[in-house]
Amino acid sequence: MGIIAMVRKGDVDAFEKLVGKYQKMLFNIAYRMVDSYEDAGEVVQDAFLSAYRNLHAFKGMSRFSTWLCSIVINLSKNRLQQMKTAQQHEQYSLDDPIEADDGPIAREVPSGEATVVEELEKEETRKKVQDCIGRLESEFREVIVLRDIQGFSYEEIGGMLNIADGTVKSRLFRARDALKECLKKVLGKL
Repeated sequence: MGIIAMVRKGDVDAFEKLVGKYQKMLFNIAYRMVDSYEDAGEVVQDAFLSAYRNLHAFKGMSRFSTWLCSIVINLSKNRLQQMKTAQQHEQYSLDDPIEADDGPIAREVPSGEATVVEELEKEETRKKVQDCIGRLESEFREVIVLRDIQGFSYEEIGGMLNIADGTVKSRLFRARDALKECLKKVLGKL
């Protein structure tokens, strides 16, 4: 009996094995989509809950991971919309970072530890790349995360997003081009 069939029969241990197998991949997708560890964790938790409740809807027409990823992408889109709506209604604190042309300026708290310059540069670059990914329109962010970060095939991405392979390729080309232009601006020449 396959693990999916075991879960359908109520085997919680089998479901925990599925969570263990896919949790890291789904978290990575969610984080790249929503750009927040806390929100990504909630998205993945909600995705597993949704998958468990709706396992009867999985017909096996695609890989199970593809089905899970489509749930995470949809929940990530919903979370982004919620975050956007919340920002429009949020009040600001004097402790909030100040927005500047080159990014937010946060209140600096002195650290007791000395930092390594290379680690700072690597973290800064990672943040700039993630910021550029976050600036992409949702449809472009989805394909670049799924293809270039997660390594899904064009066919799998098309199945997850319900679009043709040619549309996946077109969006990926435009997403890479937009990402490249953004990175040129924030990192200098590439």
